[in-house]
Amino acid sequence: MSGYLSYLLPWEFEASWFLFCVGALCLYARGAWRGRREGYRVGFWRPFSFTVGILSIYAVTQTHYDYLAQYMFFTHRLQHLVLHHAGPFLIVMAAPWRVLWAGAPRLPVPAPAARGGLVLVRGLYRVLQNPVVAPVLFVGLIYFWLTPSIHFDAMLSRRLYDVMNWSMVIDGILFWWLIVDPNTTRGGLARLGFGARMIILWVVTVPQIILGAYIGLSNRILYDVYSVCGRAWPIAPLTDQHLGGLITWIPAAMMSVLGALVLIGYWLHGQGDSRAAEASAPARPSSGWRRQPS
Repeated sequence: MSGYLSYLLPWEFEASWFLFCVGALCLYARGAWRGRREGYRVGFWRPFSFTVGILSIYAVTQTHYDYLAQYMFFTHRLQHLVLHHAGPFLIVMAAPWRVLWAGAPRLPVPAPAARGGLVLVRGLYRVLQNPVVAPVLFVGLIYFWLTPSIHFDAMLSRRLYDVMNWSMVIDGILFWWLIVDPNTTRGGLARLGFGARMIILWVVTVPQIILGAYIGLSNRILYDVYSVCGRAWPIAPLTDQHLGGLITWIPAAMMSVLGALVLIGYWLHGQGDSRAAEASAPARPSSGWRRQPS
């Protein structure tokens, strides 16, 4: 493949990212197709949001953009803005859990093992989605991977680099699931009200602003790994760092504002009730769609 189309090829192919993105799209399409066969529909905007969210994650991990993210700080920060904020936000806004469950293959699992697995998953979910743990983990991962010495090692080790990126995606999905999924208001596992979620959004915004401002306004090089390995584009090291700081500072904080606007929209439209919960909870697939009018 030549020309601009070559930029769509992976810089370094990773089967895990490929299977995650393609597998999620296939499961969703299969679940939606099954729903139509049974006389149910998922609408347009939710599949659109889910598809864009998944494709955005694919674009920053399995195209030539991954090369730029490894060799410039500000493109790396854009990558994490997608992996930790925008991509997971769009996925969760689609409330895709029932559709994905409908598209999943039915494997013969012994009942005791199924019950044990469900208890384990619910327990882990409750720990990670605790209103105190979730924001600390969300912000803590950003600070952890941007600690200069840790960031240096992560950018030089493919294994650590993948761990870093996967941790951002998984935590992003869990966090935004807690915040903007209507099922977490009533009937969901977290049962977290709108007020509490607004407070959490404010709590995670402030430290991101502080970190972004520190990086963006610093007059010394904090991340010298890009000077060691070279930059993809001829850009001054401090300019690269300042741009990365601004991305950590402003767009990331604006995602919290967007989340707050979504919550206000839920409140104004009376969402978070049993109908909203029914649309997003990972329960039986057949009850997750709206029946088409005959």
